[in-house]
Amino acid sequence: CHSLTKTKPKCITAGENMRNQPIGALNPKRAAFFTERYESWEDDQTPPCHYNTHYSTAATTLHWLVRIVSKISPAATLPLIIVLCAKSPNYDYTVCKNGNVSVPQELIPEFYYLPEMFVNSNGYHLGMREDRTMICDVDLPAWAKKPEDFVRINRMALESEFVSCQLHQWIDLIFGYKQRGPEATRALNVFHYLTYEGSVNLDSITDPLLREATEAQIQSFGQTPSQLLIEPHPPRSSAMHLCFLPQSPLMFKDQMQQDVIMVLKFPSNSPVTHVAANTLPHLTIPAVVTVTCSRLFAVNRWHNTVGLRGAPGYSLEQAHHLPIEMDSLVANNTGSNKRQITDLVDQSIQITTHCFVVTADNRYILVCGFWDKSFRVYSSETGKLTQIVFGHWDVVTCLARSESYIGGDCYIVSGSRDATLLLWYWSGRHHIIGDNPNNSDYPAPRAVLTGHDQEVVCVSVCAELGLVISGAKEGPCLVHTITGDLLRALEGPEHYLCPRLISVSSEGHCIIYYERGRFCNFSINGKLLAQMEVNDSTRAILLSSDGHNLVTGGDNGVVEVWQACDFKQLYIYPGCDAGIRAMDLSHDQRTLITGMASGSIVAFNIDFNRWHYEHQNRY
Repeated sequence: CHSLTKTKPKCITAGENMRNQPIGALNPKRAAFFTERYESWEDDQTPPCHYNTHYSTAATTLHWLVRIVSKISPAATLPLIIVLCAKSPNYDYTVCKNGNVSVPQELIPEFYYLPEMFVNSNGYHLGMREDRTMICDVDLPAWAKKPEDFVRINRMALESEFVSCQLHQWIDLIFGYKQRGPEATRALNVFHYLTYEGSVNLDSITDPLLREATEAQIQSFGQTPSQLLIEPHPPRSSAMHLCFLPQSPLMFKDQMQQDVIMVLKFPSNSPVTHVAANTLPHLTIPAVVTVTCSRLFAVNRWHNTVGLRGAPGYSLEQAHHLPIEMDSLVANNTGSNKRQITDLVDQSIQITTHCFVVTADNRYILVCGFWDKSFRVYSSETGKLTQIVFGHWDVVTCLARSESYIGGDCYIVSGSRDATLLLWYWSGRHHIIGDNPNNSDYPAPRAVLTGHDQEVVCVSVCAELGLVISGAKEGPCLVHTITGDLLRALEGPEHYLCPRLISVSSEGHCIIYYERGRFCNFSINGKLLAQMEVNDSTRAILLSSDGHNLVTGGDNGVVEVWQACDFKQLYIYPGCDAGIRAMDLSHDQRTLITGMASGSIVAFNIDFNRWHYEHQNRY
């Protein structure tokens, strides 16, 4: 297991399979071999099959994970894996396609998220090549400079439209109507009978030794999942109408439009320090919620105009086609008491984007920085205070919200000058911190996160990963689980000392902005993947929903778009006449909204796909 295929990945688990055949029969030579084996089957005691081994077994999984075995159970698994590697020290995945017909294995999920599996960090002796060199780390293909590149590109392929529009064919093979019976035979998809659910009635075997032998045989052959479907699975809706056409500039011709969609100037000149774009169409009020430095907020209605952009006769000057409509109470300067948070904050607090969180339904705003060491919940409709939450021993300095579950439930994290963080649960049903409406005055945090010895100034939480990443005033950044366990510290290079902004993706990459224009990209396992310095005092950062793109803005008033993995610049917008204080993306990732120091918001067109295409052509 020391070398991998030298060609560009096509998602072997869910991409190569898309030709209506299983992983074991991906070329005509192999297909002919397995067809002949099935048709000339002579064993009367065993039903015919195309493959004697399975596409997923415990042994092959352990084989793949040999280099990180110490993190699993070294005493139990290491001897087995050493034997496996001794039998096949030069395993190359290309044999699945071109060579050894006894290898029908698919890649395991770790190929798409765990670069550590390719590095022999434990220093195990894994055998010797024919040229007498020791096997150590996995030799990667030329297109991957490091394990992180290999995993990232594999995952991009797996999540691509090419795979999405054919995914139903893989489902048919593994879970559907081609798993068993005549359709499985036609699809060259018949495995050893012991791999199928219900093939053997273990309860009917009375001989203990025979039963133990049968169970061991079943385990060694692997297991086919339960058959869930007996009819073809419908194809997934995909943005690719013709899945096999390569990308070309023509795909983007309707997207070559001006950068700025609109500018919205609020009557107040107070800097817009927080922007939350919760624009999903199913919301009661799709809106861009803004909060200024003077704590005047606005619920600006969102109009979904994406379908109109680029259409014949479309004009950005037509107001009813603009995506954002200013909050009428703010525009008309009426009912300002419904939009002003008047409760006193601690005088030493600097109002930044970290001081606010807007719930996913736009109905509530959470605010911190109050002198009484609380953070508070306000209705965005009435401006009224609905809940006061205590828990810290000093002023609360920052808040963050995780992605929401169905129903609007999510995690809220509060950081404080007391050097701790508290993890809370927001109930979308009851619109309170905590899940007991009868005890909303005294909610209890789900976890207490410790480890900092200074004021916490920035935090990010990801429910999908179950992680909280936080930064102290003079560092370091810490990674906790949502149950409160401290996993590790993220130590930046020399002079990368004072974290100010954090953004984490569901893929496990953490972008940290330090003072003086310094950026780092860490894996959640603590590896520094990339670093850069920019000539700007950055005030806002965000990652695209897929985690591949980083958007930054700061005092220079320039929005820049970067490739998150290596900080290669993808696009730079023309400079604005004021500094940028906050930003967010619409749900469809097509519009960027920035909050400006001049008291306005600017909506930009975003086209990540085009920029990646142009970047690939340049390099």
